[in-house]
Amino acid sequence: MIGEFYLEKRIIVPITRIPRIVINAFISAEDSDFYKHKGISPVSIIRAFLKNIWAGRIVQGGSTITQQVTKYFLLSSEKSFSRKIKEAILAYRVENELSKENILFLYLNQIYLGHGAYGVESAAQSYFGKHVEDLNLAEAAMLAGLPRAPSKYSPFINSKGAKERQAYVLKRMLKEDYITAKQFKQALTTPLTFNTDENKQILKAPYFTEHIRRYIEGKYGSDALYKEGLLVYTSLDLEMQNAAQVSLESGLMDLERRHKYQGHRQSSGLQGALMCMDPDTGYVRAMVGGKDFKKSEFNRAIQAKRQGGSAFKPVIYAAALDKGYTPATIIVDSPISYDNLIGGEPWQPKNFDGEFRGPITFREALAKSINVVTVKILGDLGIDYVARYASILGITSPLNMDLTMALGSSSVSLLELTRAYAVFAAQGRRVEPIFVTKVIDQNGVVLEENKPQVEEVISPQTAYIMTNLLKGVVQNGTGSRAQALGRPCAGKTGTTNNYVDAWFIGYTPEIVTGVWVGFDEGNQPLGENETGSQAALPIWVQFMKEALKHKEVLDFPVPEGIVFVNIDSKTGLPATPNSTRIIPESFKEDSNEETIPTEDSEKSP
Repeated sequence: MIGEFYLEKRIIVPITRIPRIVINAFISAEDSDFYKHKGISPVSIIRAFLKNIWAGRIVQGGSTITQQVTKYFLLSSEKSFSRKIKEAILAYRVENELSKENILFLYLNQIYLGHGAYGVESAAQSYFGKHVEDLNLAEAAMLAGLPRAPSKYSPFINSKGAKERQAYVLKRMLKEDYITAKQFKQALTTPLTFNTDENKQILKAPYFTEHIRRYIEGKYGSDALYKEGLLVYTSLDLEMQNAAQVSLESGLMDLERRHKYQGHRQSSGLQGALMCMDPDTGYVRAMVGGKDFKKSEFNRAIQAKRQGGSAFKPVIYAAALDKGYTPATIIVDSPISYDNLIGGEPWQPKNFDGEFRGPITFREALAKSINVVTVKILGDLGIDYVARYASILGITSPLNMDLTMALGSSSVSLLELTRAYAVFAAQGRRVEPIFVTKVIDQNGVVLEENKPQVEEVISPQTAYIMTNLLKGVVQNGTGSRAQALGRPCAGKTGTTNNYVDAWFIGYTPEIVTGVWVGFDEGNQPLGENETGSQAALPIWVQFMKEALKHKEVLDFPVPEGIVFVNIDSKTGLPATPNSTRIIPESFKEDSNEETIPTEDSEKSP
């Protein structure tokens, strides 16, 4: 279980399961004459009456256990003298109708004991992580001290006050001869081990769980979420989730240590997000939406839209493969100017390092993340075509419909980019992200069950060639740090202007994972040279190592319809005896023969 949502957490148990030490502790604390009176205690009523007269209002109840049961089941919470009279009369009648054991059963299963826990079984689990029958004397006394003021005496909130209240209950038990002096001393010194996580309704995966809460409340309503005992099964892998949280926190701490962020940047807060999913099913295995859920519930994995930078480039390169480009296609990396693009001024795209490389292969342009080449490819393909292609990969955010799209100027979510890369990992099949796998009501009726929704949106051959190209990014390009994973992987870095956003989206045959790092305020730089490779990729590697540590090392399968040709990576032509840089390049077997280079091929498309 990763979390619970409730207004009242109540677990009914028969009186036979509640040990005598628990019953005696509550009787001693709340109503020592319980077995003697007939629903009301004249002494307590007189004492409370005098205090209330002196105060001019209801300040003390003087209620017996029977009166508390009556108040809960039969009366409103109004505080007035007339209601107290009704309470006493009804309590007397209840005593004539029910046995003492039945009254205790009702009381011990309905009493509020703090942090949403109603009844002793729920409280035993919430405070101590055990069933009520397993409580020891010290624990029983701690719980019995809570009804008077659950928040004031909560060990999670006021440990000193809780301990003092426990001692009071033990003294009352000693006075009533429920325990011996030896038991009293032992209980006072018995160390208590609290189930500190149970006082939180969102537990082990706060961003993931909050996403589920919003979904269930939106679809079924608040009553169903908090009151109707729904069982919600999710896609989360708890070990992967723990690894995700540790990896993101560690990576952000390293970044903070490197730069010692000061002033405005520090106040805005360095943030990050991680999204991991199964590319074949769409099951979201891990999700972290920020550095600290307590400080910010904003989910940067889903809700934030940031410029994708070069992490968007694989979308364009995949689109190009379906328009006749191949990994060996030569494009000239040279200065170019576009008129009337940005504010009416000529636009001259630049490469990250400010250099131009001349003729370069499609493969190397992606591996080295060459901006100018990507702009030229986009211009050749057409902006509308690439925008449509992005949508079939699962990117639904509005895109900037100009050539800056090539540089990742459009704002997209981490989930969208991760889902798009999942298409490459799944051999061309797009999946719908799945967080909730099944919802069952308290009667066992299945309200919904979500199976993988898979659709082939690009060919397995295009997907494989993209994977092969993105393996090249890891082997010889900007993603080289991913080699530390020690198994076949593919991916792409992304960095936006002035080092504002850092990305790495990468995958193995089993899982695809995206990482984003940046500040919530979109104009705050991470720092000099904090690229996707430097700021985001180490988080990805740490997470993937942990997530896959028990998995067999697999390589990406080669689908039918792929052929390999030894290519001279300098010329993009078949290798010759004089070639010094040879690569076995992948091509579509059934493509136009003109796209597979021969010795007579020209250098440029």
